[in-house]
Amino acid sequence: MKQKIATRDAYGEVLVELGKKNSSIVVLDADLSKSTKTADFKEVFPQRFFNMGVAEADMMGTAAGFAAAGLLPFASTFAVFAAGRAYDQVRNSIAYTGLNVKIVATHAGITVGEDGSSHQSVEDIAIMRVMPNMTVIVPADGPETKKAVEAAVELNGPVYVRLGRMGVPVLFSEEEPFVIGKGKIIKDGSDITIIAIGIMVSIALEAAETLLQQGVKARVINLPTLKPLDEEIIIRAAQETGGIITAEEHSIIGGLGGAVSEVTAENCPVPVKRVGVRDTFGESGSPELLLEKYGLTSKNIVKAAQELLNKR
Repeated sequence: MKQKIATRDAYGEVLVELGKKNSSIVVLDADLSKSTKTADFKEVFPQRFFNMGVAEADMMGTAAGFAAAGLLPFASTFAVFAAGRAYDQVRNSIAYTGLNVKIVATHAGITVGEDGSSHQSVEDIAIMRVMPNMTVIVPADGPETKKAVEAAVELNGPVYVRLGRMGVPVLFSEEEPFVIGKGKIIKDGSDITIIAIGIMVSIALEAAETLLQQGVKARVINLPTLKPLDEEIIIRAAQETGGIITAEEHSIIGGLGGAVSEVTAENCPVPVKRVGVRDTFGESGSPELLLEKYGLTSKNIVKAAQELLNKR
């Protein structure tokens, strides 16, 4: 069995490493630092850590002020609060001004589990994607999370990084390069393409193995940057495999599936099937049961692939 690590844990680790190298980094949290793992940074750099209380809007406004003063703020809370409660401050104080604020949101998707729909986020990617100036990144595992956060530091401008709560398989090495705006083929194939983000990348690889046993060679693409989108790799997949399945722990509306469909519709129309949360909120339950209930499994990806192939 592959080693598992939660992407939020990787965030806590890399934040400390970056803090040692860059004294301009300050960290803000909305009273969830043990859960978001920014407590790791607080322990090493207490003078550069700010608990803003349960006041996400205030946290984003303060982060914008720090950035305007030349510091490099990381603002963290759960994804549903970062994208929802603080929307106006993120839009007008951070994105509109183009300030150098890094918003790292944890507990995204439905795998928050028993906390229920009030703490789950199935719409945050759509909210952040539509916001001008905002870069949106969804890493697939722990090592990629570290690389993504490092890349975010190098980028001058607002960045939204979406992380999860539960442990996910380690897919990539610490040496694997990460470039904002670029996707990567992690399993090649010529019959159909599966494009996935976040926790769905490992599940997509499982689906590809099942399809291979059925004689179907599926290409699997990890597309960690939702904005700017790697349109070239999507168009090439559409041209070379003739059909695409998207897989995301997010609503199929406005997320990865929507983004890929926009690209194929404009450049190379092919059938696209979206595996993700339908137009509904989540509910309380274990992460595993919720993934099954909302159709976020390798079995659902295989079924979508078979439906596409049967139409040819």
